[in-house]
Amino acid sequence: MSAFYPFGARAPLRLTFWFAMALLIVFTVIPAAAVFVIAFTDIQGLPGIPIHWVGFDNFVRFFSAARIGYNLNALQNTLIYAVASTVIINAIALAVAVLLNQKLRGRNFTRAIVFLPTILGVTVIGLIWSLFFNPSRGPAATVWSWFAADSAFFGDPALALPLVIFVQIWAGLGVAVVIYLAGLQAIPEELYEAASIDGATGGQRTRFITIPLLAPSVTANVLLAIVGSLQSYQLAYVLTGPNNPATQLLSLAIFSQAFGGSTASGAAQTQGYAATISVVQFFVVSAVAALVLIYLRRREAKL
Repeated sequence: MSAFYPFGARAPLRLTFWFAMALLIVFTVIPAAAVFVIAFTDIQGLPGIPIHWVGFDNFVRFFSAARIGYNLNALQNTLIYAVASTVIINAIALAVAVLLNQKLRGRNFTRAIVFLPTILGVTVIGLIWSLFFNPSRGPAATVWSWFAADSAFFGDPALALPLVIFVQIWAGLGVAVVIYLAGLQAIPEELYEAASIDGATGGQRTRFITIPLLAPSVTANVLLAIVGSLQSYQLAYVLTGPNNPATQLLSLAIFSQAFGGSTASGAAQTQGYAATISVVQFFVVSAVAALVLIYLRRREAKL
């Protein structure tokens, strides 16, 4: 009988396993399945309003000529946001982790400072950078004035998305640095010593020891960054509002359509249509994450 259960005859482990599975099903699988069902209705989330099964009407509306421009702009901004933040976060985090892995004075304090933005709430982060980029009296405006120039910063369509990406990088750098530090510290020092005895240069030690053994950390960081940024909307919402075309993201469109009272997409506010956008986002995130995972796993095997 125990063959039908994980962990053999160890009842406590089986109990905790099934308890965790029950929590996962109740709080993850069922809500996710419910979103797929809601996407085929016209539910508005208001009491007393009847709910109708509309089939694929919401999906037809999403890809209709009246809304395809708005939705393609949101998709384009989402992909730019995800790719830029993922690449830059990982490049900077790896460099910072390598530096902080050295025996330097005050490195523990520096690690704490690097990780500090991670524990700040989105509202606090938004307030900090909104004040910094205040177009009238903020520090950034003062620097701009030195060059006889001015800018609306988050109100400038050309700068709004790059600035939101910058804030996302600042806020998410700490987690990536910690993961890279953990990967670097897990590499046995004896491997570097043996390579040095064999006459390996610093570049060779990095190429044949550090990079292959750090590959799982790279995979984890890239997946976390790209999936998180594809689903992120909070910073864009706090910094630029829900209706700024320059920073419109798919996830922000979902929030605005379902809860924010936004009609920027040209669609009447219904949670059924918001669920449709979330289904589209699900397939986009799943496809991107799967392709990235396959590529990185193959790179790990080659290394």
